[in-house]
Amino acid sequence: MGKLLRKVAYNVFILFSVATVVFFLFSFSFPSPEDILATDRTDQKTIDAIRTELKLDQPLHIQYFSFLHDLSPVSWYSEERTQETNALVLLGGSQKNLVLKFPYLRRSFQSGQPTSTLLFRAFKTTMFLALIAMVLASIAGIFFGIIMALKRGTLIDQFLLGLSTLGISVPSFFSAILLSWLFGYVLSDLTGLDVVGSLYDVDPETGKYIRWRNAILPAIALGVRPLSIISQLTRNSMLDSMKQEYITTARSKGLSEFRIVVFHALRSALNPVITSISGWFASLLAGAFFVEYIFSWKGIGSLSIQALETSDLPVIMGSVLFIATVFIVVNALVDYIYTLLDPRVKGL
Repeated sequence: MGKLLRKVAYNVFILFSVATVVFFLFSFSFPSPEDILATDRTDQKTIDAIRTELKLDQPLHIQYFSFLHDLSPVSWYSEERTQETNALVLLGGSQKNLVLKFPYLRRSFQSGQPTSTLLFRAFKTTMFLALIAMVLASIAGIFFGIIMALKRGTLIDQFLLGLSTLGISVPSFFSAILLSWLFGYVLSDLTGLDVVGSLYDVDPETGKYIRWRNAILPAIALGVRPLSIISQLTRNSMLDSMKQEYITTARSKGLSEFRIVVFHALRSALNPVITSISGWFASLLAGAFFVEYIFSWKGIGSLSIQALETSDLPVIMGSVLFIATVFIVVNALVDYIYTLLDPRVKGL
């Protein structure tokens, strides 16, 4: 229990540090929100209203504490803000309520929608794409890694090792451009794939519908590098595992080679592989910026790039905090998976 509390406290401290850096970094490096929102036709009264709403009329440290107050899961909110954020009232007051809520990331400067709504909407499509890419990369990477380890030194091993090295060397955005041009343009009549496209599309007659095939090319582009790394890690870990004494003991007991490879050597070799899978999965969930941009995939990456182009500060700051949270949650899940695969690893 004590170790669990220490890990929770550590993760909370990490999020607090990220929030602090994000606030001061963007406060000094971006234009004033009132300059972004106000046009030549905006009168002084409107500008003052913008300053008051965003607390720009307060000192920087007051803005900072207000920002942390909005992020905190427990806050003092007015009745109006309580209803706006759908917060759960823990303790009612005459002027303010003590509420339990999701972190409030404020509203987009451009659309006026809650930043959390925009992020979760984009996250669904990024999650779908990242999941497909990592499932394909993990299955294929582990399979090829086992083949390379069992065929060490042969032509098959050298060929697959060369391909994996090439896959690691090629940036994801280059793979995306190449796949989009080759299969979405040159061979589009054969593949039936489009150069760009997202998970959802809008049909004028039937309305919104899902286009599964649009996920094929971006998923492959995202999966090339993790597949290559996973295959090499599996190969090296398998070679180390096959040298251990328990493998010799298993063979002396007459166990089949398949059982030895799958249930003994592979299980022991999976720890570094899972570390790699979790890291890549967290990165893809955080938003494969260039791949999503190239394929016009409406996910976290596209949303963040669009926010940067329009100086939509709440969305940018919310994206960074959301990405940090994703990494922390994924790492916590990996710790738990370690304990299932190897009891010697002390998890939660």
